Amino acid sequence: MARIGRRIAFDYGDVRIGVAICDPDGILATPIATLQSKAPSLKAEIAKLLEEYEPVKAYVGNPKLLNGSDGSAVAKVLEFTEFLTSNFDLPITLVDERLSTVTAAKKLRESGIDAKGAKALIDAAAAVAILEQGLANEIR
Repeated sequence: MARIGRRIAFDYGDVRIGVAICDPDGILATPIATLQSKAPSLKAEIAKLLEEYEPVKAYVGNPKLLNGSDGSAVAKVLEFTEFLTSNFDLPITLVDERLSTVTAAKKLRESGIDAKGAKALIDAAAAVAILEQGLANEIR
């Protein structure tokens, strides 16, 4: 098992970035924010989250195509990952996020939330799915 400490996950998108955090034992993943990808304050907002939650590791969703190949979104995620590594001292692992947004939208619908009008919630919920996958990978 990986070391004790919170992990943070990012679901990067052109418009929004969903963010989730887990408890120090890596059991419960919770959505905490949806950031605007192009906001001038993005670095400061991420720094504030990292200072507040003090994660020991970050996961970033890797949006591969269903067939496993890299799509056009992968290059943007790699740029975001480079932004994180160049600005913050935090180990980062890419996590296969195929279907994370679909799964998040489905879970929200099942809980009675209209997914069409809740894009920010979907992004944060997708970050939870990425974090849960990252945590599951740590156990293997």
